[in-house]
Amino acid sequence: MARKKSPSALWLHSHPSVTRKMPVCHSIFLLLCLVQFSSVYSDITDGNAEHLKREHSLIKPYQGVGTSPSSQWDFWGSTLVTSQYVRLTPDERSKQGSIWNTVPCYLKDWEMHVQFKIHGSGKKNLHGDGFAIWYTKERLHSGSVFGNQDHFVGLAIFVDTFRNDLQGMDRSFPYISAMVNNGSLPYDHGKDGRSSELGGCSAEIRNKDHDTYLAIRYSKGRLTIMVDVEDKNDWKECIDFGGVRLPIGYYFGASAATGDLSDNHDIISMKMYQLMVEHTAEEDNLDWTKIEPSVSLLKSPKDNVDDPTGNFRSTPLTGWKVFLLLLCALLGIVVCAVVGAVVFQKRQERNKRFY
Repeated sequence: MARKKSPSALWLHSHPSVTRKMPVCHSIFLLLCLVQFSSVYSDITDGNAEHLKREHSLIKPYQGVGTSPSSQWDFWGSTLVTSQYVRLTPDERSKQGSIWNTVPCYLKDWEMHVQFKIHGSGKKNLHGDGFAIWYTKERLHSGSVFGNQDHFVGLAIFVDTFRNDLQGMDRSFPYISAMVNNGSLPYDHGKDGRSSELGGCSAEIRNKDHDTYLAIRYSKGRLTIMVDVEDKNDWKECIDFGGVRLPIGYYFGASAATGDLSDNHDIISMKMYQLMVEHTAEEDNLDWTKIEPSVSLLKSPKDNVDDPTGNFRSTPLTGWKVFLLLLCALLGIVVCAVVGAVVFQKRQERNKRFY
């Protein structure tokens, strides 16, 4: 099915202009709030500022996949490459597979669209384990984290289809989450990665009659993940997190694993887009290859709670946003007070003329 819209267009929010007359203090207060709001969203670009990077894209009929020196994608384990899909694992127990881009990515701002399909014969809660999308320093290392190594360095997006933590009943599965690691953190399978995740959401993505989609966007330190589970260009925000630092020169890949339970984990396509974003001179002068993967505004895992409908609740505002909001409110109060004092003084002077 043709997909005409990028989720990037949905990340660009328009604000209707205010046409009716307002008191001066209200207008000034509104202007201050809009300035603060634009400082948060000014790094968002529209869908027209994207360019497909074929050297980092996996597209049918997968001609660049193989083990030759000229191949742009290499695969490992149980991965099967056909003309219609790349199957990371079959619906069989104890399988692991992965596929990795052989070309390191030197884009500072990018967006990856993943078209995938998870399906199998297992009934409800009798399937697993899921797959992951990676942007990491190393590639083609098998391991215990959805077919890839633990203590990885970089970014991982997990699409987890099996609940291991029987105490964590506040979220439903399948569950999509993100993790940034500098190599020091393990992925806690027993807790479904809750202790190290940036955020997440539940999504009904298994055994659909159509393909499902995942969009991963990294721009100016902000990681945003959106999903389309109905194949209707109806993108839903899953994760939106600032303060994320990722270097350039890492590798993109996908991996999957099955255990006692299984599923087919198919990748249909991975399309990489370059985002045309302006950076400051200071940012351009940084050696982006030396940046250590990190998150400067990491919230407590207890904030990652689903609501009963299966949607991810918005997490509390981070400290700097609260500070800016309070600052705007304080400035608004001061401005209103000053304007009120001036108006009061003029009225007093006017009243004196009648005596």
